[in-house]
Amino acid sequence: MLKEESKFPSLLNEGGSSIPSNRLEQIVAMTEKLTTADGRHQTLIPFLSISRYSHQTPPIPVVLAPSFCLILQGTKKVHLGSHIVHAGAGDFLISMIDLPASAQVNGAAQEYPYIGLRIDFTTQEIASVITEAQVKVSPRDKKANIGAFIGASDTDLLDVFIRLLKLIDKPEEEVRYLSGFIKREMIFRLLSGNYGHLFFQQVFFDQQADGVGKAISWIKENFARSFTVEELAKAINMSVSGLHHKFKTITTMGPLQYQKQLRLQEARRLMLSGSMDATTAAVEVGYESSSQFSREYRRLFGLPPLQDIKALKKHSAADLLEKSGILSFR
Repeated sequence: MLKEESKFPSLLNEGGSSIPSNRLEQIVAMTEKLTTADGRHQTLIPFLSISRYSHQTPPIPVVLAPSFCLILQGTKKVHLGSHIVHAGAGDFLISMIDLPASAQVNGAAQEYPYIGLRIDFTTQEIASVITEAQVKVSPRDKKANIGAFIGASDTDLLDVFIRLLKLIDKPEEEVRYLSGFIKREMIFRLLSGNYGHLFFQQVFFDQQADGVGKAISWIKENFARSFTVEELAKAINMSVSGLHHKFKTITTMGPLQYQKQLRLQEARRLMLSGSMDATTAAVEVGYESSSQFSREYRRLFGLPPLQDIKALKKHSAADLLEKSGILSFR
């Protein structure tokens, strides 16, 4: 179950209901028919992938993309700014925006690997379900406005995953046609369940005229160049104070810290792919000083650039980064 080390948007099943372990075991058995190898594996369903790790990983700073990640077996530790949570079998993590974070698989072993499922989605898909199903959600906590949240799955949600995985054995046209309907049902159940108020408000935080979604898009497009918060605020028609407050509420960090993390994440990806050395990668992502790059890189990842890349490859963590796809934000 989920254990919080600091305040983080979450809501366990009301009434203390237990996780439906029999369904989790059924889904684990279904994934093992698809893969027994470590890494992230794309299924025939375009938006569904399986992650499996038979070893503990070091903390891996990543950029979470909009997605729904369900843990079937094992545990994962997730850092979002100053927030830290432990999520276990039956818990899920939903990210509504591109969000710098750090993730670590804990306690995995050959006989008991970490297994998780990931569904990629867009806020447009969620908005479409809300409109067509006429979902009405009342916000419960206006302060719980972070761009990601954790929850505990229930029987209905796990049954949706079972039906989705069963599709993989069907003809390609059936997979392509029906998987979309099942995905929409999954979104509907999340919106109409215990976590709907969290799911709903994240979809519309930009439409509510706070401009944070526009700010994130602007930073992603301009992360390799220097800019001021004043310039960013002017570009999206917000006040500096309003931008600072709302941006930090949703992302847990300020705009310039967000930019820095995107820069360092991209530099790490470039070095890990073997396409660039540290100096070239630093320049590519906008650093003018190699010493500043090394200093900030070490502060985020714990090691200087070359040592970090060497350690990642030695501990197979490179596979987690390369195959996850969550660092590709350009």
